[in-house]
Amino acid sequence: MRGARIAAIGAVVVLTSVGVLGGSVGFAAADPTLNDSKSGDGLARFQEQPVDWRRCQLDAKDELGKVLDEAKAQCAEVIVPLDYSAPEGRTITVAISRLKATDPAKRRGVLMTNPGGPGGEGLILPLFLAEGGSASAAVYDMIGMDPRFVGRSTPINCAWPTLVGLHSAGPDRRSFAQSVAFAKDRAARCQRTNEDVLPYASTRNTVRDLDIIRAALGEEKMSYFGGSYGTYLGAVYLQLFPEKADRFVLDSAVDPNVYGPGLLSRNNAAMTAALKSWAAWAARHHKKYRLGATAGQVLTTVERIRKTADRRPLKVGTFTIDNHLLPLLLWASDDHEESYAELAAGARVLRDASRGIKVTLTPSMKQSLTEYFSPDVTGFVSVQMAILCADRAVSRDPQTYYRDIQAHRSTEPLYGPLIRNITPCAFWPATPAEPTTQIGNDAPALILNTTGDTQTPYPGAQVMHQALTGSRLVTLKNAYRHGVYLGGSSCADAAVDRYLLDGVLPGSDLTCTEDKKTAKVSSITPPVHPLTVLGR
Repeated sequence: MRGARIAAIGAVVVLTSVGVLGGSVGFAAADPTLNDSKSGDGLARFQEQPVDWRRCQLDAKDELGKVLDEAKAQCAEVIVPLDYSAPEGRTITVAISRLKATDPAKRRGVLMTNPGGPGGEGLILPLFLAEGGSASAAVYDMIGMDPRFVGRSTPINCAWPTLVGLHSAGPDRRSFAQSVAFAKDRAARCQRTNEDVLPYASTRNTVRDLDIIRAALGEEKMSYFGGSYGTYLGAVYLQLFPEKADRFVLDSAVDPNVYGPGLLSRNNAAMTAALKSWAAWAARHHKKYRLGATAGQVLTTVERIRKTADRRPLKVGTFTIDNHLLPLLLWASDDHEESYAELAAGARVLRDASRGIKVTLTPSMKQSLTEYFSPDVTGFVSVQMAILCADRAVSRDPQTYYRDIQAHRSTEPLYGPLIRNITPCAFWPATPAEPTTQIGNDAPALILNTTGDTQTPYPGAQVMHQALTGSRLVTLKNAYRHGVYLGGSSCADAAVDRYLLDGVLPGSDLTCTEDKKTAKVSSITPPVHPLTVLGR
């Protein structure tokens, strides 16, 4: 029962929405830019601060805190500098949670965790891992964290009017101009409300926060589990603080050379392959959904829906679906039976709407559209953008994006205008304060990825593997989804558990398949529609 409650809350608060031999022998040198005040002078008062663990529930309406308390987790706040180059200046707080090792006699330290995003709230992630069956729960104090400016950690909230992080450019220059106005508006809202803190929202600063937390907890080293964007966060920690890293697991790895505002720009091949996989499933269920008796016919139906939406918006119940939104509704991001069925039912609604037929929304589609047209109350999407904009500079010329979309429109008609479109970072009021971190070291790590991941495609995981030369890569074959660990592959789970418990990496890269009888949605990546996701 408690697990069901965690899953329900996780879909709201985690919204994300995606491996090490101990010791530091043979590690590449730490990032030389840290040989300044960012990593040394002035930080002792933060590193030595006491951590006051207490109950997690803030008030009677705090369901997240209630679930954490019922699981016997504890919560605390750690004070960190806003600007690590001026540690004597303004400070902020970072919220953390702790689920103590269930076998204290065998405790071997802390396991820091991150669910992804960027911008994912992480206080509940230790509960997902523990209730999902992670062997690490016995020997690690598992630490959850709301990264700086997220959730309970001095949050950024730009009061965006809709809960969406992606916006397709549509079919022509007119619709692209609407996207430019959309991006400019979102950036202006952040300038009005949070301009003073935007320069400090970077992953590098979150990594420094992680190291402050490690020190405040009295740990010489830390182990780490990160999913999706959390893999980039972990890789940056390995680059900046290799001597403090123990066993690192990176599940659904981001391409470190692409990560930033354009992190999805190379995802079309994976997204198209996943759509074809779903189309084959829909064809096998033609009698129910009537989308086409072959995969080719189903894809033709999708193309007709797209072309109709390019000509006119679709009326779907009380909602209007235009060409800016449609590709998000046709994103086949998860190959579990329930997800395929939901996408097929939604595609049938869109097909009928494209024919001018009055339609009734499916419950899942109604929920997704209601979320899209609702204000970003928590600030999740705006803080996600703030982190991306702080991590990598992008072109501020709208024509750059339009030319790129046009160059790929014939080969990427559905997803290209979405994944290559301009973002608010092109108009952001703050530029990155530091260069983008270049990942390249021989720190050991365990990397996991499915071959059909549409959010962090497999080629990106291979790039991460090549950048971390001491790593091993666990590949889950023939799976079109995001998240590997605790998702239905005993082979992959065993590799993670052995590494975290015994410090033993596979002797070579490992290929796994899922156990069909036990396949399930990964416990570490709570399901979330990609409407709100730039990259989990």
